[in-house]
Amino acid sequence: MTPVDVPTAAGLALGSAADLLLGDPRRGHPVAGFGSAAAALERRTWRDDRIAGVGHVLVLTTAAAALGTALQQATGSRPVARTLVTAAATWTVLGGTSLSRTAGRMADALDDGDLPRARAVLPSLAGRDPSGLDTGELARATVESVAENTSDAAVAPLFWGAVAGVPGLLAYRAVNTLDAMVGHRSPRYERFGWASARLDDVANWAPARLTAALTVACAPLAGGSAAGALRTWRADGAAHPSPNAGRCEAALAGALGLRLGGRNVYGSRVEDRPVLGSGRLPEAGDVRRATRLSTAVWTAAAALATGARLLRSAQRR
Repeated sequence: MTPVDVPTAAGLALGSAADLLLGDPRRGHPVAGFGSAAAALERRTWRDDRIAGVGHVLVLTTAAAALGTALQQATGSRPVARTLVTAAATWTVLGGTSLSRTAGRMADALDDGDLPRARAVLPSLAGRDPSGLDTGELARATVESVAENTSDAAVAPLFWGAVAGVPGLLAYRAVNTLDAMVGHRSPRYERFGWASARLDDVANWAPARLTAALTVACAPLAGGSAAGALRTWRADGAAHPSPNAGRCEAALAGALGLRLGGRNVYGSRVEDRPVLGSGRLPEAGDVRRATRLSTAVWTAAAALATGARLLRSAQRR
């Protein structure tokens, strides 16, 4: 009988390869379907208090985990089915290639000097107001988004897939999607979205630090500095208001010799972020450098996730 971890490992590898080669499904994306269901539920559950938000996130994440558990149990004695289900779930929840492609569209626009087109791309990467941003600020916003979302979109789901298989993959993506929908600061979600934001912080604590460590290891593959990545991660990673994003952004800043942080405008809200790194300000060409490093990092994470499941299988024999 094939150890259960072998099909899971194969599924993680196949799903990662599918994302690397194909990107997200173009139509009928299950994550979009989950988002529509979450929005419909919110119309019934929203109240301006934390308890309502706790109930909202628990119902939706429990449902995602339960679906993953049912799929995993149904394929427990069928290795091929387990492999295919895990591969499909992995492909569904990963967003590494879509992140790179969107950043590539930004790079193309900046290379062409087309600021209106670049500003139109930014909302797909970051929530800040693009209307007054010049080439350098658009490049900075993109590099920061690539750094943070390398963890959120790719490393974190792979981490939870390695830990808990299909339930981990689906539950993590539910948590992260809810954070994007209701976890941000605004009058509507200040209390209702509190639970989603805090749960996302917990779910991303270990993956963000793994992302930073892999950024150190992979920096030379993108022409960067491993020593610079480690130094900046240690010196500046904790300065960021997010307990997780700062680690990823600081490591990437150090790897590429950049200085990130500064003033960000989110509609009517302005945040002055601490400086991460001691290099130069980002330029248009740094978007492609950041994207190459991001791809190397999450590909390494896929290899680690696959290897971790195979190691578990070997230890159980």
